[in-house]
Amino acid sequence: MTAPSDTDDLWVFAYGSLVWNPGIEVAETRLATLADFRRRFCMWSIHHRGSEADPGLVLALEPHAGGACAGLALRAADPGAALSELRARELISSAYYEDHVSLLTHDGTTIQALAYVINTDHVQYTGELPLERQAQVIAHAQGGRGPNHEYLERTAHGLHALDIGDADLDWLVTRVQQIRSETRAGIVGSRGGR
Repeated sequence: MTAPSDTDDLWVFAYGSLVWNPGIEVAETRLATLADFRRRFCMWSIHHRGSEADPGLVLALEPHAGGACAGLALRAADPGAALSELRARELISSAYYEDHVSLLTHDGTTIQALAYVINTDHVQYTGELPLERQAQVIAHAQGGRGPNHEYLERTAHGLHALDIGDADLDWLVTRVQQIRSETRAGIVGSRGGR
């Protein structure tokens, strides 16, 4: 993909952490939906929310015929600077690739946008992971940008603030909180017994 010129608009599809932490100067936002994709914890995080020794999980756009992923279309205030920032953040490995997608906004218009999509042939792609397994990983993993559970909670909160529901994320938030409480109780219980 070539960098946009100073006169080109750069729209980016935010479906995960870009919703609550875009990391770029945003000139405009619109609620939007991407058809034939789904938002899912299907990428092992070995940098930001986990490590190579103890990977975490982050959300990715996964191709899914008939599916739809609701999120935000972000128009960058400075396209060139935004693209550099996004590439440094999102392309830290080749697990994501840049794709041009058509978003349908809530007012019925179509926007051409940049999206970061999971490379399903990459070693960081998880394939199908049951929600319980996702919860166990997210509850414990930690990476360079902080704990994995924080990423989950902030993303779920950011989506709810936009009135975007995601039943899997809601289930994961509840389950991860339970696991973390049980872990803390176990630690306190073992200390209390000494």
